[in-house]
Amino acid sequence: MYYYNVNGAALASLAPLEGLGPEIEPSNSWRLHAAVPGDPALGRASFKVTHPGQLLAGHGLEALDASRLPSFLDGSVSILHHGTTLAASLDETVSAAIRDGRLTAVNTARPGWEELLHWSPSPGKKRVNILAIGDVGSTLLTGLKLLGGDVISSIGICDLSGQITDRWEFEMGQISLPWDYDAFPEVHVVKPEELFDCDMFVFVASKGIPPVGSQVKDVRMYQFENNAKIVKQYAKLARERQFKGLWCAVSDPVDPLAKTAYLESNRDENGGWDGRGLRPEQVQGFGLGVMNARAAYFAKRDGRLASFLTEGRSFGPHGTGLFIANSIEHYDEEISQELTRLTVTANLKMREIGFKPYVAPALSSGALSLLLTLRGEWHCGSVFLDGIYMGVKNRFTPAGVETELLPHIPDQLFGHIREAAEHLKEVL
Repeated sequence: MYYYNVNGAALASLAPLEGLGPEIEPSNSWRLHAAVPGDPALGRASFKVTHPGQLLAGHGLEALDASRLPSFLDGSVSILHHGTTLAASLDETVSAAIRDGRLTAVNTARPGWEELLHWSPSPGKKRVNILAIGDVGSTLLTGLKLLGGDVISSIGICDLSGQITDRWEFEMGQISLPWDYDAFPEVHVVKPEELFDCDMFVFVASKGIPPVGSQVKDVRMYQFENNAKIVKQYAKLARERQFKGLWCAVSDPVDPLAKTAYLESNRDENGGWDGRGLRPEQVQGFGLGVMNARAAYFAKRDGRLASFLTEGRSFGPHGTGLFIANSIEHYDEEISQELTRLTVTANLKMREIGFKPYVAPALSSGALSLLLTLRGEWHCGSVFLDGIYMGVKNRFTPAGVETELLPHIPDQLFGHIREAAEHLKEVL
């Protein structure tokens, strides 16, 4: 390993790096960073390292599966460096940092990567701002108000209609426990230009939702064109405000809109990509939570599907491309396909009943998942992997975003995950 001092922070590398000055002794500090190669736009900017192989293959889907990552046989691995093959090896300093969960990978090809060496999560309760207080937004708001007192200091609400925000500020202000009037976060109205004065921005704006009874089969993709235009507007505003918090895409289609926010925030006034906007890990899509919950709903009601409740996982987007695995260790293709079909079509069932399917998404994908995120707990959400936002089990840690690392994902299941990624790449 090679070590460098970059503006007071320790940076380790498997290969020698140019332009960083002389090498230094290995660092014993709690926080350690490791330089990793990657595409400046479609690679991850930073992430928590949970396996040595992620130092070489941390940007793709392989980062989810330990059995598919490069192995440091006998402590070393061959890497290509400036056209020359080098024998790279881990030392105990880096190995210990991985074991202790304190190694952060940094993509040194991305503009401004040096800033990440001094990033750390802010302590204390967080300010949350929500854009659009319609059916989903108001339900999500209610969930955050009632359940978020431990991690949320205040909730700002913004909508095109002042009448709507006045109503919900008034309603939320009258929800409290007797004699414990500060148990729940306060709700206040914010102006559009104040939306990014927060730690978590929640995008719930939407335009053009087909009415119940319409013949539109894929409602989410129907919404993409219109909702993407709104996302672009607020992505540029986040760039202008140099937003440092988390951008949360809740509107449909969640995963392409998350990528839209990331890409558009990184475009200059001429439309060129410059990497000066949101980092990919600053954006997350929140749509997988309800799909996971829907799978659990069906698994509770059919013994053949019950393995999902203790062994299952959900992968992919909120909609077409989603795949539900009944189990990782005891994977069954037929059961998984059936559970996936039931989950993907659950929203259509609600429309057949005669209602828009928004309550469960607003709470399972929205309020509950957002609160798990703020608490640093495992949740279902879409993180930047393989150049798209892929729904996986993940959490935010002091060392960065951590995606669940499974010992081995069965080949057939991994094929479905890759198909989901290819589908998302076709969308955007």
